[in-house]
Amino acid sequence: MNFMNEKGANMTRRIHVILAVAFGLGLIFFSTSMACAQEGEAKEQAAKKVEALAKQLNLTADQKEKLLPVLADEAPKLKAVKEDTALTGLQKLQKIRAIHAETDPKVKAILTPTQYEQWQTIRQQEIRDMIEKKKAQ
Repeated sequence: MNFMNEKGANMTRRIHVILAVAFGLGLIFFSTSMACAQEGEAKEQAAKKVEALAKQLNLTADQKEKLLPVLADEAPKLKAVKEDTALTGLQKLQKIRAIHAETDPKVKAILTPTQYEQWQTIRQQEIRDMIEKKKAQ
């Protein structure tokens, strides 16, 4: 009788282990798919931004191609700051400017001096727009 109870307990432990492993694998799959979705979203945002900039700055095909990965890298960082409810408006602004400062040298290497000046004007306007939007809320 004791042998049967032990066998049942072992079976229960195995089932628990299998369920725990399955749950863990499910979590890994979910987090990986979410990360892929966010990466795809960042690339899509960057592509839209590059297309808009292409018109505003009269970018060449080569410039567009080089600018896309730079903006795709920047997009999730900016999004994270904008969505961080723990940050004050001033903190968000400071973090966004820091991200811009990190990205700007890469952008400057791609653009002509005139395009870069226009780029900086566009960035400043985006920040002003964000501040105005925040004030309106």
